[in-house]
Amino acid sequence: MITKEQALELLHTNMQSVNLRKHCYAVGAVMKALAKHLKEDGNKWEIVGILHDGDYEKTKDTPEKHTLLRIDWLKKIGENDPEIISAIYSHNYAHTGNNPPKNNLEWSLYCSDELTGLIVAVTLVRPEKKLEKVTIENILSKWNQKSFAAGVKREQIEMCEEKLGIKLSDFIQIALSAMQGISNDLGL
Repeated sequence: MITKEQALELLHTNMQSVNLRKHCYAVGAVMKALAKHLKEDGNKWEIVGILHDGDYEKTKDTPEKHTLLRIDWLKKIGENDPEIISAIYSHNYAHTGNNPPKNNLEWSLYCSDELTGLIVAVTLVRPEKKLEKVTIENILSKWNQKSFAAGVKREQIEMCEEKLGIKLSDFIQIALSAMQGISNDLGL
């Protein structure tokens, strides 16, 4: 299986935007925390989170191709783990309607991807702009304000309850704590 270091190298080789890289770090951390909560393989889940948007810069104008380049790059370095390949491929479900998430790994990626953006948005409107100062109450206070972080698909995050059996507030807390744990890497 690909290592975290290899995943980061692959990400950095193909993604120049520092903010997009930070998004991938955040999703990786959240995925690792969700794996621990669900008693799954934290290393594998973190790698999926790190790599999930790795081809975004090269496919942003052709969203139907998003994830397909990443899968090709993985196969070229010999990574053929069917769980990793399927999870990354399922990440483009929102654009293509193909390969819907079907297991805890894939649903965790689907639900957490949007949540990391909301947590960053909440952090950036706080006076100190530090993740360590953000609370679940801060996030929930912005939840129903549809004009706040308007691009965040809250209904996608809320699927954590149905698909993962994790209450929304618990899901947010797991993600927030994970991101707080790598706040230096995120610059927040």
